[in-house]
Amino acid sequence: MVNDVVSGDRTRFQTHRQFYHHFHPRGIKEMAESRGLRIAYAVVHLLESLEFGRMQHRLNALRALRDEVMCSTSQELRMNTARVLIEIMKDLVRAYGDYQRQLEFAHNFRLAASGKPRIVRYFLKRYRLLEMPEQWNQLAFDDHVHDAYTKGRKSPTHLIMDAWIKGIRRLRVIHYNYVRPETATELMEAAAIMGIMLRIGIEYFTVFYDRFAQLIWVPRGFADASDFLRFLDRQDVGALMEEGRKVSEYQGTYVFRILEEFNRTHRNTINRELGLQMPPLDRESFIKFVGFGQPSLLHLAKYVHSRLLPLMQEKNSELQKSYEAADPDQRRHIEERFERMNRMDADDIHHRFLAPGRNPDVFDVNCPDDPEKMPELMRLSPCRLVDRLASLHSGYRVTLNLSNMKVEDVVELLYDCGGRVTRLEIFNLKDYTDCKVDHIPDIARLQECINGANVIQLKQMILKMIGRLRQSDSYAGKARIQRLNWILADMETLLGMYRVRPLKPRIGSDSTGYSQRLPGMGLAVTDTLPRRSQRRIRRDETGAYIIIPFYVATFLRMVYAPVDAGESRPARLAAKLRDIPGMDRLGREKKAEWYAREDAARMAEPGNIVALSGFRAEANNGLALRKKQQQETGRRVYSIHYLQTVFKNILKVIVGFVPAFLTFYLTNDWWVLIYFGAFIWFGITGLRNILQSVMAGGGLRRSPLLQWNDYISWDRLTDSLMYTGFSVPLLDFFVKNLAMHQGLGVTTSSHPVLLYTVMALVNGAYLTGHNLFRGLPKEAAFANFFRSVLSIPVAFGLNELFAGILTLAAVANVDALLQSWAAVISKTASDCVAGVIEGTVDRSRNIRERTNDYRQKMRQFLDVYTRVEMLFPESEVLDLLQRPRDWYHSEDEETRELIRILIINALDLLYFWMYQPRSHTAFKNFLREISEDERNVLIKAQSILKMEREISQMFIDGIIGRNFSKPLAFYLDRYQEYLENVEKQAV
Repeated sequence: MVNDVVSGDRTRFQTHRQFYHHFHPRGIKEMAESRGLRIAYAVVHLLESLEFGRMQHRLNALRALRDEVMCSTSQELRMNTARVLIEIMKDLVRAYGDYQRQLEFAHNFRLAASGKPRIVRYFLKRYRLLEMPEQWNQLAFDDHVHDAYTKGRKSPTHLIMDAWIKGIRRLRVIHYNYVRPETATELMEAAAIMGIMLRIGIEYFTVFYDRFAQLIWVPRGFADASDFLRFLDRQDVGALMEEGRKVSEYQGTYVFRILEEFNRTHRNTINRELGLQMPPLDRESFIKFVGFGQPSLLHLAKYVHSRLLPLMQEKNSELQKSYEAADPDQRRHIEERFERMNRMDADDIHHRFLAPGRNPDVFDVNCPDDPEKMPELMRLSPCRLVDRLASLHSGYRVTLNLSNMKVEDVVELLYDCGGRVTRLEIFNLKDYTDCKVDHIPDIARLQECINGANVIQLKQMILKMIGRLRQSDSYAGKARIQRLNWILADMETLLGMYRVRPLKPRIGSDSTGYSQRLPGMGLAVTDTLPRRSQRRIRRDETGAYIIIPFYVATFLRMVYAPVDAGESRPARLAAKLRDIPGMDRLGREKKAEWYAREDAARMAEPGNIVALSGFRAEANNGLALRKKQQQETGRRVYSIHYLQTVFKNILKVIVGFVPAFLTFYLTNDWWVLIYFGAFIWFGITGLRNILQSVMAGGGLRRSPLLQWNDYISWDRLTDSLMYTGFSVPLLDFFVKNLAMHQGLGVTTSSHPVLLYTVMALVNGAYLTGHNLFRGLPKEAAFANFFRSVLSIPVAFGLNELFAGILTLAAVANVDALLQSWAAVISKTASDCVAGVIEGTVDRSRNIRERTNDYRQKMRQFLDVYTRVEMLFPESEVLDLLQRPRDWYHSEDEETRELIRILIINALDLLYFWMYQPRSHTAFKNFLREISEDERNVLIKAQSILKMEREISQMFIDGIIGRNFSKPLAFYLDRYQEYLENVEKQAV
């Protein structure tokens, strides 16, 4: 089904799914499509090309994707599981054409969707993703990235999605000279969906002596994307954007000149080196390759490589044939040619053939040698440019890009711009990788002096600058001495510019998504990552994570926020208890948030900032000189990792059953325990898990549409059975027989409390151990230990109960029977306590999830209700809700859209009530939380389900997909029963 979407015409599919993102992931669309398929559809849209203006489709797909993955698991690693699921699904979609690889990725998706910590962490490591805190409070950022509308590879939505996968929470996207309104809209809306703080920066080139200074303007203070669009629509801002467009066109001419030079000289060099016949490159094809982006040398390098790679692959086949029959000297020559060919990727092409230094005869527009030919905007001085930017919007930040800048340039620019340059891009990961950061330490010290108002050090630095310029032979250098002397005499003014608003650093990767040899997007402060991630970074020897020499001080702030629980009884009780001294935090939600002291950031070795994407192990074209003995494509995978789930569960039960059976068979004398002891032991565990799941899901009052086995996680059950099997030899043989009976002489008849205490403590230690091994949180693991402690009095009570029953039944040798059954009694007590505790936890979790589902749908419903109120300001909306057919057949498209969204909300609420565990309890609690007006509106709005004909037609038209028969039948059969139940809640 995924392949049908990838290879087929998506126009009809997108039209039908116009409202698909309004459906809740746990709502009625569960009946139409599996979660994996829904995620795959969303990923397809995010990865598709930019053509046909599909911005809104990508944004809708991103909304649906985030909802799906965030609701995919209720386990401990919810955020990290969501990141892994998206990454796996991206691989599944990209593996189109290799059916077996797709099956492997589909199976990996199912494994990761279980949310098991050990599996999730395995895939995090496999995809080179660092585990992020589940509170999502890490300091992860990137202050310099590019999307497809400049020189990047990814569409804005795709860029935001990948940033979220990496764990980035703050992102600054850089555009050259201007920004398109549609690009800004997509970036801001996508960032709002994923909860990323976004800044859009526009980089300008301004004349500074014999070169250009690069200033990044970041307008701020906008409420949302529409507010920013209104800003861009202003006449003065539009004039600036138009001038910026002319600058981009002027800069693009240099790229086309390099293209002509490549055709004239470098193409022949490549053909001669590699023995190829590469034809001249076409300018129009290159423009089509760039698409909506701004032509750059990086685009040109990628374009050359895309034309060169098929020729190299064909040549590689020829070399393979020649290599087999060649003598040693010929083989050495072939190997040298092959190595050159395999290394020639886009980065190598850019460095060897396209860089300005390799094309000295081509006039470089990035050098202001001929100002008359430059557009007017490029001829502005830094001060005049900042004056113009400041006049457009009061809320802004200006960042100085430090590429090719020296410390004397920086101090002069800061002074000339009057303190309006408030950010320094102190560290650029691309420049760091290219070893172009020798000037950064001096600039970092200058920043420290200014922020610390250190006059002595600042004076010393300026004097050193003047001394260096005096030794310079250039006229411009000596002419600047007078300017620096003026700044030296006016240091108080310079320091005063940054006394209130300090000069902050900015760190970016300059990532485009193209390069194989440069680190990708994202940086993070290691202090804010989980300890597991910090340990992984320290132990890394592959270059996957780069610690940059920059340190930023951090502090953790704890906030106890009030929880809005309405007028419920627990909320009122918590409010009263908070009046007691020391109980002021009761009933409040604990939130931890990391903060950085940016004004105190400094260069340091070692630093505490890590690049989230390091170097690849090998950057080449993927060619091979020797033919592989066994082709990867079409191979069969024989691994327990890819074993079918049913067989894997059976295998886990067998693995646990064998040691349990052998222990009872070899250590007991009574035939019941010899042959049936393992079955009894497994029966206790299995029955406890089943009853716990059923009671947590609804118990005897569960939905009539669900069977008891619908509540059971068989994977969780078989895991429990496997681990409980290994506890039999531990408790029955080693503890009860060897240690206590034979070693200490302790039995149920002599010291029953001591025996059950030791067995409970050992069992608790075992439970804690295998929980930690499985990757569960330490809190949950150690909670299982205390559950065993609570089972001690229960075990002793069961022992006395059975002793009394056997004595009354006149059974001989009661003490011997109780001694042989001691481990089983201890196990029964432990599972009884576990069933009560874990069942209560599962029930609370189900109620909490359903309540969150209802809150989410309520927010969506209130948004629609607000839009309706604004559409009909003179009408009573409650009365309109009683006549939904008038809306549905309205001539106004917006009105028809709103009624469809209301229908979708009602269908999801119907599904919640009938299918989701503990939905009845959660709905009743939710109604108590909201106000009486909201309650009346919500309940009255459910009557929209009476529109049988119209809703049936929506199903037939494909609003939920092609598999609509089951949800349609469910709706027609159950909506009347649901409406009756909901109306009772209003009473």
